[in-house]
Amino acid sequence: MDKLTRADLYSLEDYASARRAFRERILAHKQHRQIAVGPHATLYFEDRLTVQYQIQEMLRVERIFEPSGIEEELAAYNSLIPDGQNLKATFMLEYIDAEERRLALSRMIGIEHKVWIAVDDLAPVWAIADEDLDRSDADKTSAVHFLRFEFTPQMVQAAAAGARLGIGIDHDAYRHRVDPLPPEVRASLLADIVR
Repeated sequence: MDKLTRADLYSLEDYASARRAFRERILAHKQHRQIAVGPHATLYFEDRLTVQYQIQEMLRVERIFEPSGIEEELAAYNSLIPDGQNLKATFMLEYIDAEERRLALSRMIGIEHKVWIAVDDLAPVWAIADEDLDRSDADKTSAVHFLRFEFTPQMVQAAAAGARLGIGIDHDAYRHRVDPLPPEVRASLLADIVR
């Protein structure tokens, strides 16, 4: 997918006028780009539109209007846009209770490397996690990770031909799967890898 440039973004003034309608569009779009895997893990799949929204919101909140500041935000967020044969997702471990979250994160060290996507019965694609910086340490994992899933041409071809897609997590402290993906989620994600 094409990366975003300054020309793709609203100015702060224009965004203030367009924000409500743009936000409604994004919320509808995101409905089919997220999947809960068990009770506490969710993958939010990113694309050009979701990234544009994140950038627009950062520019708005931080009141960034200088070209250099806008370029910094573009550089930070453009890496979340899929490149053609991959999917990229924000992976969140979600617990309402702070103590429960603290205990769970201490038991789930390395979970970000145990997330997979499978195309039919082909070998699963394991997540490549946190390429920008390490979000885990010896005591706990982070509640938020950034994942990339790289597909082979054979996988892309099979998916385009209608193959089943499934997602799972195989960690000793957390094992769940969604297989097959709901049709509307599958269709949205295929748009990122099938041209």
